[in-house]
Amino acid sequence: MNWDEEKEKLGKEILGLLYDSNMIDTWYKSKPEGWILFSGLWSPLYINLRPLGSFPHILKKIGYALGRLIKEECENIDRLVGIASAGVPIATAITLENNIPMCYTRKLEGIKSITDFQDKISEYGQHNLVEGFFQEGDNIALVDDLVTKLDSKLIALEQLKSEAIKRKININCKTIIVILDREQGAEELAKKNRLKLNSLIPFNSKGIHWLKDKFSDIENEIINDYLINTEKYQEKDIQEKLRNRKF
Repeated sequence: MNWDEEKEKLGKEILGLLYDSNMIDTWYKSKPEGWILFSGLWSPLYINLRPLGSFPHILKKIGYALGRLIKEECENIDRLVGIASAGVPIATAITLENNIPMCYTRKLEGIKSITDFQDKISEYGQHNLVEGFFQEGDNIALVDDLVTKLDSKLIALEQLKSEAIKRKININCKTIIVILDREQGAEELAKKNRLKLNSLIPFNSKGIHWLKDKFSDIENEIINDYLINTEKYQEKDIQEKLRNRKF
């Protein structure tokens, strides 16, 4: 089995486990009003991987799968940085399965953009922006659960850079690793920022099809259309129709 085949097998299995453990939800299933994501986008689909620690068998499998991804797709990663809070247990799982050292970012309340971070960085004083030890010349990968528009990853990267400057250590961070990429523009933004985004599950092109038998017909129709035409679903009248199931 080559890596592409192995990766798809692992991704499909893990995605099914996430759905069966209620970490993937839809407006139709439980929340007619939908969700507002960190990126500010409205979504009929919500993927919440924060409860992963409650499912050790899934977390262990993710640690193995992302370790394989690092070996096959990333170059010479010396250290991981888990992005608070969902990325921390994932980075820990990779560390325990693959013996790669890890750190994690400090949770910054109220920070939604790079501008917010730059405006408030002085407020953190002597507090660490990243917990854990670096070494001179470390090649670091940021780790998180999923990605939509890259905002939180760019903030985490600024935290890492600022902490390295404070410690007077030279590091390199050009890699982001996530379980799931919603494929709503993050890869393009990563390239613009000279970053490489690596994901186990490309949700739009593959993941949604792996869940076809678990979703109802209307869930399949709306979610597939949403992933292609995201802006259309930011309109209040469309959201209202979905809320009232008038489609």
